[in-house]
Amino acid sequence: MSDDVQSPPSTRPWSSSYAEGVPLDIEPVTGTLVDLIDEARAAYRSHAALEFFGRTTSYSSLHDQILRAAEGLRRLGVKHGDRVALLLPNCPQHVVAFYAILRLGAVVVEHNPLYTDRELRHLFEDHGARVAVAWDKLVDRLAEMPRDIRFEAVVSVDLTREMPFGKRVALRLPLGRAQDARSALTTRVAKHRTLRVVPWKHVVGARPLRARHERPALDDVALLQYTSGTTGLPKGAILSHRNLRSNVEQARAWVPGLADGTETFYGVLPFFHAYGLTLCLTVAMRIGARVVLFPKFDVDLVLGAVRKSPPTFLPAVPPIYERLAEAAKKRRVDLSSVRFAISGAMNLPPSVTTAWEEATGGMLVEGFGLTETSPIALANPVGSTRRPGTVGVPFPSTEAKVVKRKHPDVEVAPGEKGELLLRGPQVFQGYWRRPDETAAVLIEGGWFRTGDVVTMSADGYITIVDRIKELIVTGGFNVAPSEVEEAVLGVAGVAEAAVVGVPRDAGGEDVTAAVVLKPGARFDEEEARAHCRAHLAAYKVPRRFVVVDELPKNLIGKTLRRKIRESLIAAE
Repeated sequence: MSDDVQSPPSTRPWSSSYAEGVPLDIEPVTGTLVDLIDEARAAYRSHAALEFFGRTTSYSSLHDQILRAAEGLRRLGVKHGDRVALLLPNCPQHVVAFYAILRLGAVVVEHNPLYTDRELRHLFEDHGARVAVAWDKLVDRLAEMPRDIRFEAVVSVDLTREMPFGKRVALRLPLGRAQDARSALTTRVAKHRTLRVVPWKHVVGARPLRARHERPALDDVALLQYTSGTTGLPKGAILSHRNLRSNVEQARAWVPGLADGTETFYGVLPFFHAYGLTLCLTVAMRIGARVVLFPKFDVDLVLGAVRKSPPTFLPAVPPIYERLAEAAKKRRVDLSSVRFAISGAMNLPPSVTTAWEEATGGMLVEGFGLTETSPIALANPVGSTRRPGTVGVPFPSTEAKVVKRKHPDVEVAPGEKGELLLRGPQVFQGYWRRPDETAAVLIEGGWFRTGDVVTMSADGYITIVDRIKELIVTGGFNVAPSEVEEAVLGVAGVAEAAVVGVPRDAGGEDVTAAVVLKPGARFDEEEARAHCRAHLAAYKVPRRFVVVDELPKNLIGKTLRRKIRESLIAAE
């Protein structure tokens, strides 16, 4: 956001609500994410940057591995502006690959490693990456992709190599039909001769990239982060180094109580999600924190790590806070080291806040963001001015206004419902190869239309009322109903389907499918669920199927998902 469009403090009523020490505006950023990691290495050379199953990696070693991996990727043909796909759970190799790609001026494209073949194919067709860095258990799935999706190389990552000797464990993530890639690798490579499969150790074993190699510029694209946006299939949000680095500085400023070089962050949120990426891949590096990495959230793993490396800062979602607080109480595990916790991606129930703060003695506040805002745009102050039940106030250097949905140039009065518009340096550049959809959300004056219906109090606190978009938020992830409906319509005997999100007590929503059957058909819920698992990531598979006589529609035949959702909630 340029200075000429930034509103003066007098028009930002939330300015008086900031916690002590939080500035209304950050200084405009001048460094990229590559500069950030260089600065971290210079300031925290011998400090632990990463911890994975007890093994630590210093900032000096991390920086060296990044430069070596960058040279290894360069030798595979990666150059400035290329898209490089990452398909990894949280692990040291993920962090190294992320920054190595950026050092080359290339673009990171994060992928959920649990996506099905169909979901992965859509993304690869869209972004066109020719090099992928993937967990070794996924390599043969990439090799089996159709010939029209051509890779120059797939870098195969064995996660166990970063585990301490004698402590290696079997990582069993719910991959559906996943296989051990190495057993089929030779056959797959023979079938697709243009596909090079290179072990990660060979990539990171290269000599360091030369210092004079071209560096990325501040406005270069750093990340394509896929989101379902307002409707339909996922699309790539274009995020520049300026966007992401600005959000780092905003987040750092929001919690002045964090002490550089001393904090321990827990990376329980996946890095392929914008929330986990920003707070544990970038903000943590900015302050020289130790990041304890978890390939998936597991109560036993987390509580086991607490005894060795007590966390001080934990970004998570409500179900994680709820489960950890309950388990820690039963097992008498001390969580009092956690001074700060920020909840996002779904609404935070007051009961969860109470349980967590009783367990830790620290503070849990709720924030709000979107992939398109890098992702954090609003948060409750970390102090006495927080207001439970709201998502807080705009971040430093961030503006918000509430407007009429059909007339976005007209603001509504305080307390009235309207669409939330945001403006700030973290707002994205647009959607990858989708100019029409970009123009629909990035409007005059640099404002971003979020598609969320909110109210704003006279002093700037924002409450989420509803969403214009009909996305379902489950486990912190967005699910497009139309994508799930397509899978459900493939179930034997189903004539019509509508998919909605039904709220659950702990926050978030359950994916629920209302189905109309063909005449004389019988519905088998387990068969339906199995069919959906074959076509969708696990978190998208409906938790419930409800057979109905008909789906409510408007006069032009459009299914009214809102009415279906309301009726299902009423029947609970």
